[in-house]
Amino acid sequence: MATVYVCPLSQVDRIARESRAGWMLTLATAGHASARPEGVPAERHLTLTLSDIAAPLAGHVLPAQTHVRDMIGFAQRWDRGAPLLIHCYAGVSRSTAAAFVIACAMRPKQPEAEIANEIRRLSPTATPNPRIVALGDLELGRNGRMIAAIAALGRGAECFEGVPFRLEID
Repeated sequence: MATVYVCPLSQVDRIARESRAGWMLTLATAGHASARPEGVPAERHLTLTLSDIAAPLAGHVLPAQTHVRDMIGFAQRWDRGAPLLIHCYAGVSRSTAAAFVIACAMRPKQPEAEIANEIRRLSPTATPNPRIVALGDLELGRNGRMIAAIAALGRGAECFEGVPFRLEID
């Protein structure tokens, strides 16, 4: 079974160790580096530099279609032999959006609202970045259904860091 773990940066080492993650997707703000945990080879680690914003903002990197294509392509290369760990700084917005996009890509027949509701059930703090979701919707040809599913969830519970969660992909 293919498993995705989502967490904040502060939990990466623990979650990687406990889950035995062999693949990792890092969504980092420009200038903020994070170390790759032991057990995740360099060729199985993708770092995308993008800010947690939904509209252009001076000094920040707006999530772009190339970011979403890269994350979907990375997930498609994932051999599913070991879990995929996805993280951003807080584990609330960018990483939960990436998990949603990847789950939609890997579960093409499952309704988007079901996937979104599953993520909310697993993490009450999840608040997927709307720009990443919109770009994923466009890339996957979901005709606005991903956008609507996340909008229907509303904002997750207020927090400093998101609740880590485990999502089964297939």
